[in-house]
Amino acid sequence: MFGIFFEEINHAGAGGLWAELVSNRGFEAGGPNTPSNIDPWLIIGDESSIIVGTDRTSCFTRNPIALRMEVLCDSKRTNACPSGGVGVYNPGYWGMNIEKGKVYKVSMHIRSSDAVSLTVSLTSSDGRQKLAAHTITGSKNSFAKWTKIEFNLKSRQNNTNSRLQLTSSKSGVIWFDQVSVMPLDTYMGHGFRKDLSLMLANLKPQFLKFPGGNYAMGNYLRNAFRWSETVGPWEERPGHFNDAWGYWTDDGLGFFEFLQLAEDLGASPVWVVNDGASLNEEVSTATIASLVKDVVDGIEFARGGPKTPWGSVRAAMGHPEPFKLDYVSIGNQECWMLYYRGNYQKFFSAIKAAYPEVNIISSCDRSTISPSNPADLYDVHVYTSSSNMFSRTSMFDNTARSAPKAIVSEYAVTGSDAGKGTLVAALAEAAFLIGLERNSDVVEMASCAPLFVNDNDRRWSPGAIVFNSWQHYGCPNYWMLHFFKDSSGAALHPTTIQISDYDQLVASAITLQNAKDKSSYLRIKVVNFGNRAVDLNMSVVGLANGIKNSGSKQTVLTSSSPLDENSFQQPEKVVPVSSPSANVKPQMGVSVRPYSLTSFDLLLEASKHASI
Repeated sequence: MFGIFFEEINHAGAGGLWAELVSNRGFEAGGPNTPSNIDPWLIIGDESSIIVGTDRTSCFTRNPIALRMEVLCDSKRTNACPSGGVGVYNPGYWGMNIEKGKVYKVSMHIRSSDAVSLTVSLTSSDGRQKLAAHTITGSKNSFAKWTKIEFNLKSRQNNTNSRLQLTSSKSGVIWFDQVSVMPLDTYMGHGFRKDLSLMLANLKPQFLKFPGGNYAMGNYLRNAFRWSETVGPWEERPGHFNDAWGYWTDDGLGFFEFLQLAEDLGASPVWVVNDGASLNEEVSTATIASLVKDVVDGIEFARGGPKTPWGSVRAAMGHPEPFKLDYVSIGNQECWMLYYRGNYQKFFSAIKAAYPEVNIISSCDRSTISPSNPADLYDVHVYTSSSNMFSRTSMFDNTARSAPKAIVSEYAVTGSDAGKGTLVAALAEAAFLIGLERNSDVVEMASCAPLFVNDNDRRWSPGAIVFNSWQHYGCPNYWMLHFFKDSSGAALHPTTIQISDYDQLVASAITLQNAKDKSSYLRIKVVNFGNRAVDLNMSVVGLANGIKNSGSKQTVLTSSSPLDENSFQQPEKVVPVSSPSANVKPQMGVSVRPYSLTSFDLLLEASKHASI
């Protein structure tokens, strides 16, 4: 039921979840015309000692741009280089977080027609603090052809605002390409930043939808996410400009990596495919066939055997067993576009012919689904104010109880009281999710959007998790999701609230089993969206063996103000607080605080059907 939706927005992947520390590692971000902008790379030295620019001499055909560094000074007294040499540095994504004792794998391709003496180092942002260094040397012939160099650097100190330096005090010309620095300590060893990945794992997501909405489309088709250009060796991936959100991505976080992340999280992958539409262009149904084939090929990459054409590419990347890709979403809320319905039917027919068990998600609403325009699920996006989101707890109450079911793949409170992630926004979203729980017979999945916000690049706010190069915290809506992480697979029970002159309460009840000790609980969740504390008389009926009088707990998400937010300075200002519950009975009085989400976890002697 409850999962996560990842979009490459707010530098969520590049400079975030994907642990690569070098920004613009292949020098492609400036475009195909050379010399080009090499941002964020900068020189160490000045024009009298070094000339740096790009040319098209790379050994990689799909990303031909390389960096040419000509060192004009030398170690000789008449034309001596500055102390430490000259060269280039990369600050990463608003500073590299380098930790004492941690090991970082450095990879690069270099070429030179001269003898080489090059120092590769991790330093502070001003270059004065040396954290780790390695010197590459070679004769005139050693690097006459492009050569891949790999080595590890172990940091001697901590610095959250570090940079990578490539420096020399020897005159000559050196070319660089595909310069990478990756921490060895990543989530599951698969290249994901560990602290951010654990934030996701702690939600126990049942699915991972990727690679995004607008990111999958692009403002223009030339900048859409092309899955086949994001697989294979990372050095050979061309990367692309994320024009939907205004920054370059080298596609180290590609189709394979998304599938791997889903597997590592124990989540079902949900692939959003580009269906021939961008925000400003679309391919006609008459000419869509090649894009349809491309998507079917992508499914083969994920699901095919290791000897199939695309399955063999996956196997060569170290994953011979197929990924369990069971959901494909055709486009991103594009039903209004001219060719969507005609194109959708082409995709549906081709995918079902090759992989009949794959569930296909339509971007059109439920009213358009018919035998002639079939779908396994239909996508729903909800972005609205907190008050309207609270009212949508009944959004699916009157939906016909027949297929297809909905996937609410993007929902969020936006507007003036959303801030950078407020308590009141989280409570409104909690009420909405309770409504989805109660309608889980017609709603298959739900995920918030966006998931991540890099504090240095807030293109869209709020998100669930905020981070920079070395810190992170969960917004109130992230912690709200913890109240729902055990709902998937639980049994839902009917609930009724009767209180006069107060319509700000929403509740649900489920029975669940603790995965660790196999104990069964009745979890009653109550959202109080108003400014009144409420005393309730709670009555539980229909339990076969009753509630144990000990072992229960109460968990509350609230704060002193509905507009309170978390921050780097106060990361736990708004977080759930749990306490044991004493004298628990089938009938008892409980108190619900104003502007709060409360969970009553009642330990059961046996898990049976109940009503509240």
